[in-house]
Amino acid sequence: MTPKICIIDDDKIYQFTTKKIIANAGITGEILIFSDAENALSFFQNESGNTTKLPDIVFLDINMPFMDGWQFLEAMEPILSKFPKPIQIYLVSSSVDEADTERATKIPYVSGYIFKPFTKEKLLESLAHLQS
Repeated sequence: MTPKICIIDDDKIYQFTTKKIIANAGITGEILIFSDAENALSFFQNESGNTTKLPDIVFLDINMPFMDGWQFLEAMEPILSKFPKPIQIYLVSSSVDEADTERATKIPYVSGYIFKPFTKEKLLESLAHLQS
């Protein structure tokens, strides 16, 4: 499997462990990593029409400084229709606040909500949706 995966999270340890989980799962696709949502948003705005640059799946942290995951999603909404391919967006958070999970279910372009810690099983489950 060679999906292009995007990780948007300010936690360097999470970035490192998620990359290891992806590698240990045998996923060989390219991994894009952004430490803040603003840089990620700029990337998506600049590459909105470029199929080869856009990821297949995004793992987006909710709690980040400056621009959080919710603000990122609001800013992404107007450009989602410009993407030449579907991109699955998963919110990833350690928050177990029901308000967060309920809010996520109301956003039609969010594919799911993943509780940290991120595991190989959660990764494979989210990637299985790419093939369906």
